[in-house]
Amino acid sequence: MKKRFVLALVIGGSLFLSSFGFNNDKLYEISKNIEIFIKVYKELNANYVDDIDPSQLMKVGLDAMVGSLDPYTNYISESEVTSYRISRDGKYEGIGAVVKKIDDYVTIIEPYANSPVVKAGLKSGDQIIAIEGKSTKGKPREEVTQIFRGVPGTDVNMTILRPGEKEPFDISLVRKQVNIPNVPYSGFVSDDVGYIALSTFTGGASKNIRFALRDLKNENPEMKGLILDLRNNGGGLLAEAIKICNIFLPKGQEVVSVKSKVRERDVSYKTQGFSLDEDIPIIVMINKKSASASEIVSGVIQDFDRGILMGQRSYGKGLVQNTADVGFNSQVKLTTSKYYIPSGRCIQSVEYEDGEPVDIPDEKRARFKTSNGRTVLDGGGVTPDYLIEESKASKIATELLNQNIIFKYVTDYMKNVEVTDSMEIEETVFEDFEKFKSFVSNMEFEYETENEKLIEKIKSNLSEDGNMLIMDEVNEIENKLTHAKSSALENNREEIINLIEEQIATRLYYQKGKAYQRLKNDKEVTHAIELFDDSEQYKGLLQP
Repeated sequence: MKKRFVLALVIGGSLFLSSFGFNNDKLYEISKNIEIFIKVYKELNANYVDDIDPSQLMKVGLDAMVGSLDPYTNYISESEVTSYRISRDGKYEGIGAVVKKIDDYVTIIEPYANSPVVKAGLKSGDQIIAIEGKSTKGKPREEVTQIFRGVPGTDVNMTILRPGEKEPFDISLVRKQVNIPNVPYSGFVSDDVGYIALSTFTGGASKNIRFALRDLKNENPEMKGLILDLRNNGGGLLAEAIKICNIFLPKGQEVVSVKSKVRERDVSYKTQGFSLDEDIPIIVMINKKSASASEIVSGVIQDFDRGILMGQRSYGKGLVQNTADVGFNSQVKLTTSKYYIPSGRCIQSVEYEDGEPVDIPDEKRARFKTSNGRTVLDGGGVTPDYLIEESKASKIATELLNQNIIFKYVTDYMKNVEVTDSMEIEETVFEDFEKFKSFVSNMEFEYETENEKLIEKIKSNLSEDGNMLIMDEVNEIENKLTHAKSSALENNREEIINLIEEQIATRLYYQKGKAYQRLKNDKEVTHAIELFDDSEQYKGLLQP
């Protein structure tokens, strides 16, 4: 029976592959290796010394197979399909909150406005200690979220422990379809400069941007410039990217072409509708985390000299993926083609290290021309017309976030702040930094800097070599580093206060409040406003 099964599978696979036009040599190699794979898999399951989970063993093999290609070709198991669908569609059936495991329990981090969580009166910081009477202590986040997602309209019963309260309480939530906002904020950042943030290219993104721009123009018909913020936007649907380009470009304009190894599948995409505004000056903001659809929009705007790109070079993902069902509710997401923007360039990075694109020097990148004759480069992302050095978070601020110290402090702080749904968004101001420092001290906050790691390595090497002559000097440097570290909170006061204010604004006004508060301290947005004020410089950047 086993031999018949293998033979049938190989013959069936051979017929399937032959239908796609594989030559005989390739067909033989594929058939042979499928048979070898099956035999090894069965032998391990039957005779390996320890018990093996067949599903896990197969997943390891599949992950290794697709992992040998590019970082975007993935096997998506049944348990991962829901998360993939959320990232693609921007909606899911659940309770409507970002959650994270903090200490022993999955904790509500960021509720979405008007979600089941908010309507039930739950808050950021609430711990989910049981679902349907079963303890969630120690359970990973993925397992807990899998439990409370389900069919819209059905109930999920939870036991919640709220920080500062001794006794937990039970609550029943009604699941519903939750839409994650792809335009978290739009408004004016100066009297006559509009701003629209796009967080992801999920369904309806172009419609939401079109509506936001229309509202801004109605509010101020004299608006002289628009900032389109694509920073940290990892992309999404190609169709939405094309429609967003269409907002600023005329109907019938070719914006992207897709090419694969099967020439019959090559296709070019043009704008299909009418534009909303072909004249308003635009600044598109990008950074190292702007990828895929973000790079299509920013690259198209640059190639047609329709606006200025500002920030840092983008990620460099010019590949198109499609998903195929492979049975048992599993899928494979595979790269099928590359996309090219109007100048003819492909922005795909061609070198990877640990799954991340490697920075390619400009001299190794092919040159192309924009509509005005400006030189632009392919490979390794889109380079801004107006480069701004990336601002990096301090080590202490990063650790305060990673160790959830700021989150826990704001959770405690908000116990004395009344939150109402009707509150108008306004700037948050935090003035209790000394109390925050005391809170950090009580939390026994510890972290290790890169310099401390280096000193430890030097001391270890000196001890191994028996070279103790300069050990006193190294110890003196270590003492100075320790002293500097003790002052790190005060030295990075402004940065830490900004993070606290952003967290408070998120609790008060949800995602819209977070985006609004972040703008108040955004130096890159300030650069954009200044560039709009200097029309000669703006126009000059669009010339060869």
